[in-house]
Amino acid sequence: MSTSNKIPEGTHSITPHLVCRNAADAIEFYKKAFGATELARIPVPDGSGKLMHAMIRIGDSHVMLVDEMREWNCVGPQDLAGSPVTLHHYVEDVDSAFQRAIDAGGTARMPPQDMFWGDRYGVLRDPFGHMWSLATHVRDVSPEEALAGSKEMFANCPEPQA
Repeated sequence: MSTSNKIPEGTHSITPHLVCRNAADAIEFYKKAFGATELARIPVPDGSGKLMHAMIRIGDSHVMLVDEMREWNCVGPQDLAGSPVTLHHYVEDVDSAFQRAIDAGGTARMPPQDMFWGDRYGVLRDPFGHMWSLATHVRDVSPEEALAGSKEMFANCPEPQA
């Protein structure tokens, strides 16, 4: 079947695709933590219970998920000792959204605080090893103010550990 719509309805041009150890549990966490809606679930046909594809919606964005399958070089952050990627999620009330994610099983990395770039911002790790930053935009900041704020923040930071 052919279609004239080359980008599926409701998706953006970039969609995160997360590899998770136990993607079905990850879907349940995202429902509790972020109010995700499950859109699709396709199990691996071998009866293992693993998912070869799933899709959820968080806010106005889709997120794809798949189970780890080491035999296919499909590994998640738990096998890699972390991930260099953070998923950024804008919300109406970062404090309550952050607490909801912590209550659902996330681990706080940086509690929400007002940041120099104009957002109230916090960072957490989900139980599957993925990092999430949550933010609410609270004020507009000029590029000059942001640069000055970044210099002030770095001047007050402890030296990095080697």
